Amino acid sequence: MMRGYQCPDCGYVYDEQRGEPHEGYAAGTLWADLPESFTCPDCAVREKADFIELSEQPS
Repeated sequence: MMRGYQCPDCGYVYDEQRGEPHEGYAAGTLWADLPESFTCPDCAVREKADFIELSEQPS
């Protein structure tokens, strides 16, 4: 099951199913496989540890 993780500052959602190709993370890249140094690609304020796991897949 793919999941999503949301930045609490700007609302950006990392969707495991989509990945983040512009940042070098292919579709299907699991959250657990992102480096601890991952920062929000939209606001660059929050780090991986700050993201909130979403209970439902974002649309």
